[in-house]
Amino acid sequence: MANTTPIRIRSISEFHRLRGLSKPEHPLVSIVTKDDFLGLPNLSAMNAVFDFYFIALKRTKGVSYKYGQLRYDFEDDGVLFFMSPNQVLNIEVSEVENTGESSGWILLIHPDFIWNTPLAKSIKQYDFFDYSVNEALLLSEKEEVTLNGIIENIRQEYRANIDKFSKRIIISHVEALLNYAERFYNRQFITREKANHQRLERLEKLLTDYFNSDDLISKGLPTVQYVAEKLNVSPSYLGSLLRTLTGQNTQQHIHEKLIEKAKEKISTTDLSMSEIAYELGFEHLQSFSKLFKAKTNVSPLKFRQSFNG
Repeated sequence: MANTTPIRIRSISEFHRLRGLSKPEHPLVSIVTKDDFLGLPNLSAMNAVFDFYFIALKRTKGVSYKYGQLRYDFEDDGVLFFMSPNQVLNIEVSEVENTGESSGWILLIHPDFIWNTPLAKSIKQYDFFDYSVNEALLLSEKEEVTLNGIIENIRQEYRANIDKFSKRIIISHVEALLNYAERFYNRQFITREKANHQRLERLEKLLTDYFNSDDLISKGLPTVQYVAEKLNVSPSYLGSLLRTLTGQNTQQHIHEKLIEKAKEKISTTDLSMSEIAYELGFEHLQSFSKLFKAKTNVSPLKFRQSFNG
């Protein structure tokens, strides 16, 4: 597909219309399945920014999703991914039409539906809405069945006669789906042990090389964004992975490596604290001293004195 400016899709009704679907049964919540596309012309490609939440479980031959510059093909496993409003999604369709092997669903939720509810605030705490498509959740069959059951409950609720309980019940199902997704992601971080530990090893080498180079002086401390880009993952995914495996986020890992380097310089050189702060990328000694004390409970000078004891 040619690289064109994304179109903005402001409503769920507009999404349905552009995909050739019938009018949504609820203006602010919709579930679209493969069956909804039956009898429609071949699915066309789309490059779009949505003004609503987009959650998709896909197992589809011939269709790939491109998120930023990254592409993910949904084939062998059920794969779940999440998008929050104002993110760009590029749907590409291959020339080979899928042959009935596809399955899955798309859940669309407009922010207006959850406005002024606890979910409006808590949904921002789920890091996976900021993961890239290639960091999507690979589901086991059992996990897929669990989420499919929740989706069916949501669909049945908005298809029923709407009453004062409907919104609360639908939101409770959405919260359950998000909580299960968070559990399954944590499981994935642990069970994909080899790949994740290789990533941790790469992180350790990256930080070691950086702290042993002149980059600290010329560029300052490495940022979370810089580290994530070097590891070819999104900052949110890397942070979640590290928190699950080590209990620390990326920034804490960077600071930990910094303190190790600082301790080495303080204990093995005659450099002044100002010189050490400069070599570690700090413009001001006060900033370095404050961080060092926060991490070690002693000032750099006290550490040197106790080391030389």
